Amino acid sequence: MSQKQILKALTGVLASFFAAMVSITIISIALPRIMEELGGDQTAFAWMITATLLANAASTPIWGKLADLFNKKMLLQISILIFVVGSVLAGLAASVPLLLGARVIQGLGIGGLMALGMAVIGTMIPPRDRGKYSGYFGGVMAVSNAGGPLLGGLLVDSPLGWRASFWAGVPVCLIAMFLIQRTLHLKHVRRPVTIDWIGASLVTVIVSLLLIWASYVGKAGYFNWVSVETLWMVGGSIILIFVLIRVEKRAADPVIPLRIITQRTPALAILASIGIGIGMFGSGAFLGQYFQVAQQATPTMAGILTLPMIAGNLLGSVVSGQLISRYGRWKPYLVAGSIMNVLALSLLGTMNANTPYWILAIGMFVNGIGMGMMLQNLVLAVQNGVKVTEIGTASSSVAFFRTVGGAAGVAVLGSALSSQVQTYIYDGLRSAGIISPDGGGSPVSGASLDLRGLPEPVKVIVEQAFGDATSVVFVIAAAAALMALICVLAIKEVPLRKHL
Repeated sequence: MSQKQILKALTGVLASFFAAMVSITIISIALPRIMEELGGDQTAFAWMITATLLANAASTPIWGKLADLFNKKMLLQISILIFVVGSVLAGLAASVPLLLGARVIQGLGIGGLMALGMAVIGTMIPPRDRGKYSGYFGGVMAVSNAGGPLLGGLLVDSPLGWRASFWAGVPVCLIAMFLIQRTLHLKHVRRPVTIDWIGASLVTVIVSLLLIWASYVGKAGYFNWVSVETLWMVGGSIILIFVLIRVEKRAADPVIPLRIITQRTPALAILASIGIGIGMFGSGAFLGQYFQVAQQATPTMAGILTLPMIAGNLLGSVVSGQLISRYGRWKPYLVAGSIMNVLALSLLGTMNANTPYWILAIGMFVNGIGMGMMLQNLVLAVQNGVKVTEIGTASSSVAFFRTVGGAAGVAVLGSALSSQVQTYIYDGLRSAGIISPDGGGSPVSGASLDLRGLPEPVKVIVEQAFGDATSVVFVIAAAAALMALICVLAIKEVPLRKHL
């Protein structure tokens, strides 16, 4: 296929990918207002993102396996329909539980859009040329990341309100359906179908148990680190992991292919993806909250303030993709991107409520470049080492573990932020003499995001607490990025092949 034919075939795929990414970035800006109106707290804030990522992660290996077994064009259209249904329901939700359910449906559709998009690229394009086309995906991701916060902020501040932010991607999805029908033509070779439903179910249960445990352990009103609940959730997950390994070894078409992910390059790429996922999803979610709560920025302005990270993402993704296709080398860009992530997240880990914006802008820009150089290129490194019939499974495995890392990261980071915020609030209230030294008579319940009814002195203390506590998010993310750097350094570079 010529470049013109490939780009024509990818138009609908890129459009659907854009809709999925916009839905994620829009919600990151709209969430503080949503939590304020629906009465959600910091835990609910984190789970609005975690629920989608969990559904995304749990469904990604299944979508990847289906991509190797069924017609990819049909699967893409099905995943778009699922995403549209979830988006419509989310916009109609009247409570936190209903919105969480709709977000799960959205996540199922997003899992298909992301896994199948990479599988389509791997099916049509040889690895040596794949870098520049992966760069197009990175460019779409950067544009959607830039447009999402701005569009989300404008919608939240407009008479349409936050509900319209969930519906914004629906027209794009309908256009994508039309384009895919007209332009995407892939030859499909039928082969016997075996789906590992037991493995998929075990993966979902294991990830869900661990994320629920990470979200609530150690919080007042829930359960302690050493408790029966911890024993059941963590101990049960460990037992189920051994069961999963046994099941996957015997499965004809395992949902998590142990033969592929235990190879050196895929294994290290997966570990690096977990670290990257923590930083990517965590930083995007909590920076928007920081600007709105700690800096009192409007949703629109919060979107504008995150633009340096988006600009860096676009630059790193497109430039590295073009250079990889030109020179055939990919590891130097992974190493450089990993180092940038560690440095940028460490810088953001020093932030507080009064940090000058130019420092935050530098951290976000460098972090964006690092993310752009790593996200698609880790998938490229894995695709280069597997057969074309395994590309869907291999690609989705990397995406799966990256999303699991992101979901776990948001849950853990949200829990750490909530605990830190609560500590800072009570310390501030005691210092101001608003409550007694033992914490009694506090006008603030936990880390609630509804600040409208608070007296002005208390509101200032809460805003300061959120600003000072946000640094813990990036300290943890920097540690995860350091793990990713170590894994990238250990990856052995294999020349990109020029054939499928």
